[in-house]
Amino acid sequence: MGSIDKYIFRTTLASFALVLVSLTGVIWITQALRGIDLMTSQGQTIRTFLGITSLVIPALVLIIAPIALMIAISHTLNKLATDSEIIVMNAAGLSPFRLFRPFLYATVVVAIMVAFIATYLAPDGMRRIKQWDAEITADVLTNILQPGRFAQLDQNLTIRIRERQPGGVLVGIFVDDRRNPEERISIIADHGTVLKSGTGSFLVLEDGNLERFETGKRDPALVAFGRYAFDMSKFSNIGRDVALGIRERYLWELVSPSPGDPIYQQIPGQFRAEMHDRFMAPIYPFAFAALTFAFLGAPRTTRQSRNFSIGGSILAVFGLRIAGFACSVMAVKSPFAPVAQYLMLATAICGSLWVIVGGVVIEPPAALTEAIGKSNARLLRLLRRPATA
Repeated sequence: MGSIDKYIFRTTLASFALVLVSLTGVIWITQALRGIDLMTSQGQTIRTFLGITSLVIPALVLIIAPIALMIAISHTLNKLATDSEIIVMNAAGLSPFRLFRPFLYATVVVAIMVAFIATYLAPDGMRRIKQWDAEITADVLTNILQPGRFAQLDQNLTIRIRERQPGGVLVGIFVDDRRNPEERISIIADHGTVLKSGTGSFLVLEDGNLERFETGKRDPALVAFGRYAFDMSKFSNIGRDVALGIRERYLWELVSPSPGDPIYQQIPGQFRAEMHDRFMAPIYPFAFAALTFAFLGAPRTTRQSRNFSIGGSILAVFGLRIAGFACSVMAVKSPFAPVAQYLMLATAICGSLWVIVGGVVIEPPAALTEAIGKSNARLLRLLRRPATA
């Protein structure tokens, strides 16, 4: 790799990293705000909140990375054109395809990253989210015990807490246990926490009093305690099996699903659509890179407008991606939709390479340029009339 290739390669990847982090961060914040309920109503810690919401980042990167690459290539080409470096390289004998080579190297790096995310990282993060979410929402201790409400966990067991504090601390706990017909237990504790271990789940109460009313006895037994563990294992569903959806499956599980899988038996079309989406994920960076360079990579003088080329590349890239989403939806019912999607990607790549190798400059038609010029001139005249008046 020569010095020119290294310069373009580093510039493109640096721009790609900056755009990817920025876009992913913005979209992640919007997704994370939906999970704020984990801390406010279910008493989870900030660590749990950040842990769950950050697991969705690989799935976001899977979609954002090709778009970030397109923006990075556009930025790099615009920078080279503004400094007249493309014209100098072309005058020195570098063909457009030779100039495209360092961008191709950067695209290979992005495609490898996207392939790894699509194959393993994204589905692994999604299944961790599902498992983690199931442990939180299925656990009665965090889902039903709401501040200020009497929660009847069993026919003769009622628990109330006054409030939740950061760190999962429960304040103002009242327990009324009448499950044993021979006695009734009432517990009032200043605060407590939920302790989960391999042996079960316990509501650990601290600084409270326990009253035991036994049948046949007139006076209750009153006990003051500093720490008391109330067994709640019966009401915790931690460790239960979680049914994995389509997005939580690794690529090899989509390619060769178990014939006895009940989800596969119900929706085999979605397995097919998701499998082809994963296969095509690393192809999109090549298509986006080729399209962007085909529109913007040709040498132009500083007087030649690049607005049409920039707008054309954006329309081409987003049109291809929207068509891909449409084919993915249709692939659920039609096995021919993925074939159309592969053909679209191949056509976009081959057509762009033909433009690059041939050194074709994509410019708007002369009639369109003339019409735009006339409309701009007319608009300027309209804007100047009030000023002269």
